[in-house]
Amino acid sequence: MHGTVFSVILFLFIYSSEAQDSSLLTLLKEQDKPSTSNVSATFKATHIANLQTVESPAKGDLNFIIMHRFGKINDGSYNFFGLDNATLRLGLDYGITDRLAAGIGRSSLEKTFDGYLKYKLLRQTEDGKMPVSVSLLETVSNYTLKFTDKTYLNAKYRTTYVSQILIARKINRSVSLQLAPAMLHFNLVPTSKDNNDVFAATVGGRVKFTKRMSITGEYTYLPSGQINSRDVKNSLSLGWDIETGGHVFQLVFSNSQGMTESQYITRTTGSWGKGDIYFGFNISRNFTLKKK
Repeated sequence: MHGTVFSVILFLFIYSSEAQDSSLLTLLKEQDKPSTSNVSATFKATHIANLQTVESPAKGDLNFIIMHRFGKINDGSYNFFGLDNATLRLGLDYGITDRLAAGIGRSSLEKTFDGYLKYKLLRQTEDGKMPVSVSLLETVSNYTLKFTDKTYLNAKYRTTYVSQILIARKINRSVSLQLAPAMLHFNLVPTSKDNNDVFAATVGGRVKFTKRMSITGEYTYLPSGQINSRDVKNSLSLGWDIETGGHVFQLVFSNSQGMTESQYITRTTGSWGKGDIYFGFNISRNFTLKKK
């Protein structure tokens, strides 16, 4: 099994079509009926903090994202409360169609490369017939950090696969929620007590308090017994989103240093109670490469 652990999810829709009628009465009745158009902007960015959202670039759009995390706040004044240290991820996301997107990224943490495919399976409609949006996400990551004492670590052993189902609902103009169960497959694990296949689930959301500002948050639950480490914590991230035209600027506070799925889900060691908080930001910029 190489990460694609979810079976094909198929939902059948039947949208009733209504014959057009030129009479004034029919037109008035049609105006009273709720719209069947898709709900837009469930989230304004492709990430809440570390968690990917159901959103993806439109067909022909290229999204450039910078994800930056400083060191831990409790590093003290000598390290300027973490600002002397930094971890960075650069990513490019492209809309192949309005439903299918692909992305690549590079993180400085363990010199990790990642790639993904995201497909919008279902889209929430304004009339309520489809109450949620659902996207399928498949990612792969490979770290390239060299270990002189572990020459056997070739590309195969350094690779992790992640399958996620992103289920989101825009409750109203201000509130959106998302649930994201995930299955991870590690080609190589540290000990025989560590599972190659790991299950986790993340819940996240945003609350808009002005037209262009939102408070966001996400929490990952990693059931115990899957990873043989007492240091692993559940990831908790809080953020403040600011929309500025073509940019989305996100301030982030997290106990996770890593920003890829395999890192923040299973390798978070920071404790909020001890001040192991990584302050940082995400910046997204969208470019339209093809005329609509």
